[in-house]
Amino acid sequence: MALKQEAGWNQTEQDWLKLFEFAPDSCFGIEIGGTLAATTTAVCYGTDLAWIGMVLTAVRFRRQGLASALMGHMLDYLARHPVDWIKLDATEIGRPVYQRFGFEDECAVERWLKPGTPATFFAAQSRDLRGSFARGRPGSQAAYFGPCNAASPQAAHELLEWFLGLHRGEAIYWDIVPANVAAVDLAHAHGFSPVRKLVRMTLRGRPGASPRPTDIERTYAIAGFEWG
Repeated sequence: MALKQEAGWNQTEQDWLKLFEFAPDSCFGIEIGGTLAATTTAVCYGTDLAWIGMVLTAVRFRRQGLASALMGHMLDYLARHPVDWIKLDATEIGRPVYQRFGFEDECAVERWLKPGTPATFFAAQSRDLRGSFARGRPGSQAAYFGPCNAASPQAAHELLEWFLGLHRGEAIYWDIVPANVAAVDLAHAHGFSPVRKLVRMTLRGRPGASPRPTDIERTYAIAGFEWG
């Protein structure tokens, strides 16, 4: 949590615990002098996809190659547990590191914010709607809307209104693939604005694996930079 707070990220302690529960064998860190100096995690969705997240290095330990060392360790782990594709959402600082390991740009991802009061803690929320769905969870800075997979802009609008109705006046984060113009239009119409820009990057994990691009048309909100 100290690493997360230093970086200004939105995860809660429950988010860390959920990652440890879901992927106990692929959450790695480096300790220096008894201090956790850097971390990275990977969530494997069967053998189709591994999603890398929580790439954090304490400020006083940066520029010592720790992120590169962890990424190399993670890719070695995934070579022993092969998946078709390995993906992540990269900041501008991290992108050159991932490029050195062969990752390539897939699409842009943006974090949008609806300003408000600090979010209160709440149990994770979900709603299914005629073949579409949305989820929401608490954050240390703002409530989080996502993932949202919708068959139409109308369904996405209804799911967004559902979540906003539960968190009136609270700050809300929403991570959008900006190539989904309908999602961007919805965000603008509901008082959101972009605050961070990242790049979704991809690496083929198994020779000959069929392409697995992001379903931009149906993806109105991703699940989070640590989940994909």
